[in-house]
Amino acid sequence: MANKLLVARHLSFVTCHMELNIQLLSKICETPGAPGFEQKIRELVINTVKPYVDDIKVDNMGNVITLKKGVLSDSEKKKVMIAAHMDEIGFIVTYINENGFVYFTPLGGFDPKTLTNQRVIVHGRKDLIGVMGSKPVHFMSPEEKTKAPKIEDFFIDLGMNKEEVEKYVNIGDPITRERSLIEMGNCVNCKSLDNRISVFILIETLKLLEDFPHDVYGVFTVQEEVGLRGASVAAHHINPDFAFALDTTIAYDVPIARAQEKVTELGKGAAIKIMDSSAIADYRMVQYMKKVAIENNIKWQPEILIAGGTDTAPLQRMSLMGSIAGAVSIPTRHIHQVIETVHKEDVGNCIRLLKACIENLQKHDWAFK
Repeated sequence: MANKLLVARHLSFVTCHMELNIQLLSKICETPGAPGFEQKIRELVINTVKPYVDDIKVDNMGNVITLKKGVLSDSEKKKVMIAAHMDEIGFIVTYINENGFVYFTPLGGFDPKTLTNQRVIVHGRKDLIGVMGSKPVHFMSPEEKTKAPKIEDFFIDLGMNKEEVEKYVNIGDPITRERSLIEMGNCVNCKSLDNRISVFILIETLKLLEDFPHDVYGVFTVQEEVGLRGASVAAHHINPDFAFALDTTIAYDVPIARAQEKVTELGKGAAIKIMDSSAIADYRMVQYMKKVAIENNIKWQPEILIAGGTDTAPLQRMSLMGSIAGAVSIPTRHIHQVIETVHKEDVGNCIRLLKACIENLQKHDWAFK
């Protein structure tokens, strides 16, 4: 009874007051985890979520697979998979020149124009702070000043000579952005909100779930930013009947955007995915999610993302018979740049929507019509 009371109070706090656990969110966002190098964020996720699930394991890819058991009998139960990827866009060391400057290639898609003079962390034998360097504007030709920078125009300055750098850095070491989370008006701003905000939402939802019908597999996936790789393996293993991806989506609600380009807007609610470049959400799931949002007075908006894919695709395709799949998307400004921004109320609405969708699956008619 004490645990149920605690959960009920937590639910009321999150959904009614839209207060977020900023301390936990900061820790999740600031912990490094480039694709293929998710060790530290995986450890944090395991330690955080362990008290709220019935089972937890790590597969050979490094996905964290948790299970919360539903209340229906084994013969009636279905498998529900929810995926939030842990990895963040980053870089990997490819070369150290004779003066100790580090060259790199990206892990995931980056907008190069946002990198100039930004701090990064090279995760070698010990973490080293570096600065993204490039050609000074004073030495650029008029033509160079008008051209968009390319990734290969940058190098990392660690403030050390080659001998010192090579004590700590090897070819193949990962690199992540160095930015702390701040609260900015009604928003939060940090590196790696894609997709650490979804990691946070999944953890908070798992904390709140009680008396839900089916077995719920909360999966924190790896290597999404380099090809949706972890979710493919996890979905193949779990073989879900229903699936929800959690990921950020573009909020292009800025002065330069035309109305038809916005995709989503900050503060307008949780986004219900209709399609992205890798998947068309099951129309039954889209209808169901809209119905749940309306019946529970949850602010929502539709999402069609014409460029960019998410774990929705492997969740839908990699189970034996396919799954009835959709996604809760979090509107995000400045996505795939050095820092990203989400609205606090949107985050609260995403938690509410995901929880309500899981709890009401048994009440819906899933037949093709």
